[in-house]
Amino acid sequence: MTVQIEATHPPAAEAPVPDRLPREHFKVIALLLASAFVVILNETTMGVALPPIMADLGITAPTGQWLTTAFMLTMAVIIPATGWLINRVGTRNAYLIAMTLFSAGTALAFLAPGFAVLVTGRVVQATGTAIMMPLLMTTIMTIVPQHMRGRVMGNITLVIAAAPALGPTLSGAVVGPLGWRGVFAVVLPISLLALGAGALWVRDVVDRENHRLDPVSPFLALIAFGGLVWGLSGLGEAANGEQPVHPVIPLVLGVAFLGLFVWRQLVLQRTDDALLDLRVFRAHGFRTGVSIMSVSMIAMFGTLILLPLLLQDALGLDPLWSGLILLPGGLAMGLLGPVVGRLYDRVGPRPLVVPGVAAVGVAVGLLALVGPGTSPFFVLGAHVLLSLGLSAVFTPLFTTSLDSLEPHLYSHGSATITTAQQVFGAAGTALFVALMTLRSASLTDGGASHAVAMTGGTRLAFAVGAVVMIGAVYLAFQLRRPVAVAGERPAGAGH
Repeated sequence: MTVQIEATHPPAAEAPVPDRLPREHFKVIALLLASAFVVILNETTMGVALPPIMADLGITAPTGQWLTTAFMLTMAVIIPATGWLINRVGTRNAYLIAMTLFSAGTALAFLAPGFAVLVTGRVVQATGTAIMMPLLMTTIMTIVPQHMRGRVMGNITLVIAAAPALGPTLSGAVVGPLGWRGVFAVVLPISLLALGAGALWVRDVVDRENHRLDPVSPFLALIAFGGLVWGLSGLGEAANGEQPVHPVIPLVLGVAFLGLFVWRQLVLQRTDDALLDLRVFRAHGFRTGVSIMSVSMIAMFGTLILLPLLLQDALGLDPLWSGLILLPGGLAMGLLGPVVGRLYDRVGPRPLVVPGVAAVGVAVGLLALVGPGTSPFFVLGAHVLLSLGLSAVFTPLFTTSLDSLEPHLYSHGSATITTAQQVFGAAGTALFVALMTLRSASLTDGGASHAVAMTGGTRLAFAVGAVVMIGAVYLAFQLRRPVAVAGERPAGAGH
């Protein structure tokens, strides 16, 4: 009788599927999301703050740009090591390291007596920022059941979309009354509060792995990813003759050392000692998701760098209005993340990503039609469409890519995704700026006015961007909902 009852009513079949996270897990994820929001918000505050920094510290624009370039380079170099770090020290220690570094860098930048110390503070900030995003994604993949991951991962879109959109607005509001140091003064107490809350709430949720750190891999990553980001970031300036070191030099070094880095990781992953485990690319869903995401990053960052120039230099808007034109799209992309996440849990990735990628392509194509007499509201509409398309793309791609991996590869997958964001974001910036610069210079030499030359350059850049998105549409049709990966731990497993 007992055997029959167990066969007819197996306990696993009767167990209710949880539809909400335990309170302690909810608090941890909310804290990680808030912390990630702050550190990513900080990344985009320097553009508006740069002119008063230049005036106060007596530096030129090319020198001042190192506040952003050094930040990006540090991110690109540190991120590949975050998979090893998270597995080595655990969730709690990784969070405390990240927020301690970010807080220390913010304090150093606030107190900086000169430019060299200010750049150092930005580098320390970037080190903490580089750890936070992979840590957030790895924690979500570890403690959230698979059927709930879409809605929770949707909140990451709020971080990567709304935070960069709000950064310049916050900076503009603070710099006026408080000066450039006010940007760091506002962020510092928030980061210290998050650090204290993390010391109380965050616990380890991943198994620690006592792998040794290969001393060669970080050096190879430094030259490979640092060279790629530096070179790509400098292509636009080189097209205008403003780059003292030709970007081809760091690009060539970056590509060569990237080959060495890949070879080194392929050798080390045989004994599970790789700094960045490349076995993540064996999963079809991960390969496809990261490929689409990379192309989308090219369109997103390329558009974000050109639109303020187009609105101010060609359409004659002041910086405040140009920022307001771009704000609705950024907010819409971030706020729709949780909604898209819930839809992902119901329908999977393809019904969202295919129309999302198509919308991005159409929006970029519409921007290729902008001329000197175009209404700014046309640009606003195109940017909102672009943002809506990206909101339908990022959440499903994050979730599908990581859902396709075995649990022990989550941290390496998160690090790979974040590295790709940095490299292809820099590539998008470089591609769009270089095309705009070259075409604008050609039109200027032909006697065109500044507004006509500027819009002619942006038209070419946006047209090429729209063509690039065609490849992403093809890849989107290859997506499929990941099946549960064997060996996945139940939510709450850990230490």
